[in-house]
Amino acid sequence: MSIRKINFVSGEYYHIYNRGNSKQKIFYDEEDYLRFIALLYISNSKEKFDFYNLNRNKNPNVYELETMNQYVSIGAYCLMPNHFHVLMTEKIEGGITAFMQKISTAYVMYFNKKYERSGSLFEGKFKSKYIDSDRYFKYLFSYVHLNPIKLIQKDWKEKGIVNRQSATAYLNKYSYSSYLDFTGEKRPQNIILDPKAFPEYFPDKKSFVKEIFEWLGYYDL
Repeated sequence: MSIRKINFVSGEYYHIYNRGNSKQKIFYDEEDYLRFIALLYISNSKEKFDFYNLNRNKNPNVYELETMNQYVSIGAYCLMPNHFHVLMTEKIEGGITAFMQKISTAYVMYFNKKYERSGSLFEGKFKSKYIDSDRYFKYLFSYVHLNPIKLIQKDWKEKGIVNRQSATAYLNKYSYSSYLDFTGEKRPQNIILDPKAFPEYFPDKKSFVKEIFEWLGYYDL
């Protein structure tokens, strides 16, 4: 689905996602994941930012910088080896498109330089789906956060999660999504999310963990 098929509207919610060209990996190591996560924060601003200047410091911490004039509010995200998911809503007109162009350009430049390559990295323009109901929204929170289960059980969507205890333990160690933010772990990237801009479906850690497992199977994405 091309981004051009959706006219983004402020106050509405969207599932944004993309994957590597020909399903190639877009994240090879921890540095790659952490760079994209940092870009989720620092690219969410009209202000220009140069990672090079920050990296010259001995202890760079991008999350200590203040972002102003933000494009979007982010409600959840998950990075996988060859794709990513982000739930977001616009804060300004044209915000989603501007944000995605900025983060995609910055990450591709970093990736191509690091791996000494050139050309496209992603499979065309980023994809989007309009979130048109609470039921669908709750499902997406589950779908996005449970994506890493694919890494230990490839057919979990088709057959269901075989071992919920093992799956939960794995998610509790998977740091490349917002799952840990919802379960209450304190970390610098907590600041990426803007919970006040999204429905309060999960008032506490217990309800979040319980509900994301219960919402499986309602949709087939």
